[in-house]
Amino acid sequence: MKKGLSKWMVKSIALLSVSTMVLGGCAKKEGNGSTITGGNKESATLDARYELDPETPAWKLDPQEMTELTWYVNADWWNTDWGNDIITKKIEEDLHVKINFIVGDDTTLNTLFAGGDMPDLISVFDSSSQVALKADSWALPLYEVADKYDPYFRKVASEETLNWLQLDDGKSYGYANYSNTKADYESGQLFAKTAFVIRKDVYEALGRPSMGTQKEFIDVLGQIKTKFPDLYPFGFNAFTTESTGSMGDPFQDFIGVPLVDESGNYYNRNLDEDYLSWVKTFNEAYRMGYISDDSFADDGTAFEEKLKSGKYATIMMDGTPQCSGFLTTWMNSNPDAAYMAIDGPQSTVGNQPTLNQAGISGWTVSYITKQCKDPSKAIQLFTYLLSEEGQILTQYGIEGVSYTINKDGKYELTKEAKDMQQNDNDRFKKEYRLGEFFFFGHDKYKALSDDAYPESIKQLQEWGTGKLVPHFLLENTNPGAGTEEARINSAVTTEWATTLVSLIRSNSESDFTSVLNNYKKFLDDNGWESVIKVKNQKIEKNREKLGNE
Repeated sequence: MKKGLSKWMVKSIALLSVSTMVLGGCAKKEGNGSTITGGNKESATLDARYELDPETPAWKLDPQEMTELTWYVNADWWNTDWGNDIITKKIEEDLHVKINFIVGDDTTLNTLFAGGDMPDLISVFDSSSQVALKADSWALPLYEVADKYDPYFRKVASEETLNWLQLDDGKSYGYANYSNTKADYESGQLFAKTAFVIRKDVYEALGRPSMGTQKEFIDVLGQIKTKFPDLYPFGFNAFTTESTGSMGDPFQDFIGVPLVDESGNYYNRNLDEDYLSWVKTFNEAYRMGYISDDSFADDGTAFEEKLKSGKYATIMMDGTPQCSGFLTTWMNSNPDAAYMAIDGPQSTVGNQPTLNQAGISGWTVSYITKQCKDPSKAIQLFTYLLSEEGQILTQYGIEGVSYTINKDGKYELTKEAKDMQQNDNDRFKKEYRLGEFFFFGHDKYKALSDDAYPESIKQLQEWGTGKLVPHFLLENTNPGAGTEEARINSAVTTEWATTLVSLIRSNSESDFTSVLNNYKKFLDDNGWESVIKVKNQKIEKNREKLGNE
């Protein structure tokens, strides 16, 4: 789930603007966040509405006939429809709540804070943004809300997730979806999203070759170039001005580049010798015509077009679930040439893969604001969606309507639902909305069904079994927005994206060395040491949150 999210991350300038508004606007009106305050009517009538029972979700006790809540989602692509699909209709029926969604971008979010007229709920896409870090000035602490209105929340919420999102006051104000703990990684219920893939027909025609060593890698690409001249021998996810696609962190994880140094401090993985030796190999492949210039010019759409038409012989692929639709298109029309995962490039020093998945920080983070007119109903909604009942509903819908449970205990889409999904997907999304209401979703519930992922990526996921390693120590370690260190970090990130392209496209070994030395000089000239200091401080803070693991 986590990859592909960067386009929704709040940018530094926008975050600085929001931070200013949070501190300068809401803080004056709302106080310091130490007291739970809701609408006056709610505060006056709570005791009369229901008696708390720690063993029963409060939504089952609340006699309120209907409550309307306003929920802002910082994504203008979010589906604002409510009550017309089986998911939201069931939520409304069970909780007696109607949701009025507001959507927008960073500018909309800025306006909300500037105006001071806050919605009841807010969901953002970056737990390290200034909005999130200043949540004590505009949001309610969740445990306090739960203890006052719905103590059952403690039974369904992950304590580790909430502790991870604690602010300096020791309180947690937001809850993250797809927040995976160490136990989740060890459960076997999470699937890899990174793979080195090859077309099955190419693999068989070449005698199922190994591509583990750098010599093998070059040799196989050469065979592909000769025997399959219409194919791109090697492809990868698109580069951008700030992203190295699948050739940066994903490939580093693939060959097991260390996350931190031997002392547990920040480690510049981009300069790891094992990794750079493979970058040299990619440069050799480029100079031999095995990597096309198109791969550096293509945007995500162009990459996807080539993917669904099977134009790549091999691919270093990240975000396999996001690629599944394109892989499925190709597989359905060319089953004997479907893409499959193989071991691919391996560490030259014996490191094992350390593939990443969604981390403990999650994806979206949802909050109850201080201006929430009915905080009891809001926390009931959190509890409901976090419970197994809510998780099954949002992922699979309603038993007998959208799913059944087979003899093996697996969840299966009904024939009607599956037919509609395959033949009229727009209608399927409108009427069923399965998997879309993701604000409190978790990957482990996808493991309950063989229908959770398409056939085109199941073998890719199986290949990754046992290769996932938490990257928790590295989460949220970038410098805070608006700081000088943040500016340096942003400049270095952009410089590295350009540098990696230049390294792979170098005309000679001496050119390669020159480009690499220029990058190292850029780090020195731009005060990279100050960024390392901040990263080490944040790594240490993460280590403390994790219990000094």
